[in-house]
Amino acid sequence: MTTLAAWPYPRWVAHRGAGKLAPENTMVAFRLGASYGYRMFECDAKLSKDGVLFLMHDTDLKRTTNGLGTGSDRTMGELAQFDAGAWHSRSFAGENLPTLEALARWCIANHLHLNVEIKPTPGQEEATGRATGELMNRLWPKDAVPPLFTSFKPDSLRGAKAVAPAIPRGLLVDKFADGTGEADLKIAVELGCVAMVLNHALWSPELVQRVHDAGLRCSSYTVNDEWEAKRLLDIGTDCIITDRVDLFSPAA
Repeated sequence: MTTLAAWPYPRWVAHRGAGKLAPENTMVAFRLGASYGYRMFECDAKLSKDGVLFLMHDTDLKRTTNGLGTGSDRTMGELAQFDAGAWHSRSFAGENLPTLEALARWCIANHLHLNVEIKPTPGQEEATGRATGELMNRLWPKDAVPPLFTSFKPDSLRGAKAVAPAIPRGLLVDKFADGTGEADLKIAVELGCVAMVLNHALWSPELVQRVHDAGLRCSSYTVNDEWEAKRLLDIGTDCIITDRVDLFSPAA
């Protein structure tokens, strides 16, 4: 049995800023999440055409902006012109797509924690991971709790590890490769991850024990029901990512 390393992050993490209460991955969403007392935020990072990391979940611009096409085919100057708030509601019209640097600087200034999901456009897996690692190496104070890098793409985590080995990593998993989680756990261990971040329905008491025994922490996304949050807490998971910043107290 491997000893678990210290887990310096809060138990509760606000998904994409403030869940569904504000347009995801915008600065207004992160400020709103903070107003509910959340101290750690999850975001999605992609590379623009000119190599700037910006916040957006989808490969395509259509769902969360008034733009069309692939976000990574645009320069940051072009991306900044799109409206990333009106799709959510009229009160957020005019919000723009922030850079990861802008969010990181806001977190640093306010002593907040950050979970950067490296969400590469297909074909940019390693490059996006490397760029994320380089940015955080440059910006994040060495005496502060480091950000947590997560990704569904092992190549993105490898890229981040190559340039920023001291910044912790977590493997995201939506469906098990082998039906049991053992293959995914093996990948996480090989990548030197500190956590596995699973679709919440995948966790069982037995799997939590296996992951803890391997020295990794257990995190869940995206948990929006009280009964499921209680189940996950009862079986010993370490971290919960939620949209419901208005329902769950981050102090719990």
